[in-house]
Amino acid sequence: MKTTIEELAKNNKEFQMIIKEFIHNQTVLEMKNYKQHYETSCFDHCYTAAYYCFIIAKKYHLDYLSLTRAAMLHDLFLYDWRVRQPGRKGFHAFTHGKLACKNACALFTLNEKEKDIIIKHMWPVTIQFPKSIEGFVLTFVDKYCALSETFDVFKTRLFRKQAFRYAYVFLSLMIIKL
Repeated sequence: MKTTIEELAKNNKEFQMIIKEFIHNQTVLEMKNYKQHYETSCFDHCYTAAYYCFIIAKKYHLDYLSLTRAAMLHDLFLYDWRVRQPGRKGFHAFTHGKLACKNACALFTLNEKEKDIIIKHMWPVTIQFPKSIEGFVLTFVDKYCALSETFDVFKTRLFRKQAFRYAYVFLSLMIIKL
């Protein structure tokens, strides 16, 4: 039986201790109400990204504490980004890092590295380079998670289609006849 990333994260006590104050915070929990990529909530996206960042940072002896904390908060924007928000200026991709950092700073004490990681996690879209290796790690992990979440939905929808079910039966019959 394959262990999921969520199960690994839940069973990692050190990871859980780092994000404990966040995952029990009511505002952070509100992220569960907003979709990030198709079926994935902002909370689940950040949780998965935080765990990947934690594992990578530990393996390469980086500042895993700051990176994990920033990753858990990097999309703390609390709105449906697909719907134009009254008063919001600019495109979501360009602005949500700053908003997430502002929201996170209103709730928690963050160090300068954590702030920079959150603000610049959308590089290269936001042009400004992250100041740390940890910032680049979240940038790439965030893109990986987004692609993975998107691919999972497309894969599920593709294989649910009736025509593809019959195509597999037809292909199997062709192979048997050979």
